[in-house]
Amino acid sequence: MTEKHIILASNSPRRKELLKQAGFIFTVIPSNVEEVITETEPKEIVKELSGQKAKNIFDNLSKESAANSLILGADTVVAWENEKGMFSILGKPKDKEDAFAMLKNLQGKTHFVYTGVTLIWQEDGQVQKESFAVETKVTFYPMSETEIKDYIETGEPMDKAGAYGIQGKGAVYVKEIAGDYNNVVGLPLSALYQRMNQFKIF
Repeated sequence: MTEKHIILASNSPRRKELLKQAGFIFTVIPSNVEEVITETEPKEIVKELSGQKAKNIFDNLSKESAANSLILGADTVVAWENEKGMFSILGKPKDKEDAFAMLKNLQGKTHFVYTGVTLIWQEDGQVQKESFAVETKVTFYPMSETEIKDYIETGEPMDKAGAYGIQGKGAVYVKEIAGDYNNVVGLPLSALYQRMNQFKIF
């Protein structure tokens, strides 16, 4: 198969850095599609949202570009089990108060980070699509309210799912992780490479 030009449907600096780290050459065309969630399970939600982003970019490519491109969409959410035993989904905080509530719920507990990835490309004139999701467990140390407020004041939590960055200042509150570290940052590089290798699309 002819090597495809990778288009990342995200403006996330963390996803861009991870792709560069792995040696991928790519172009960024961020999706501005309005996200619509119909699924209820975290793994299915991130697959659904990553698919919407990838499809939005693919549908707006010229015929020639679509034939030669691999669209990569990704979405990350944090899920934690509330007092009722139900999973709550945490995206990016709306404001500082929202960030405080998220971090208050996560401190001293184990939560789950899910990143969904969708690949869309053409093969022999036919549109192909592959979606998958990766789960990583993250356990936080207990945080005082002062620590939470001081962390929020750094600005780091405001553009990250779950209101923290494991690759930044938030790392000092992470007790342990089980699974792919890069998945928590925003892109499961190893799983992505394995899928691309499986379908010979790089």
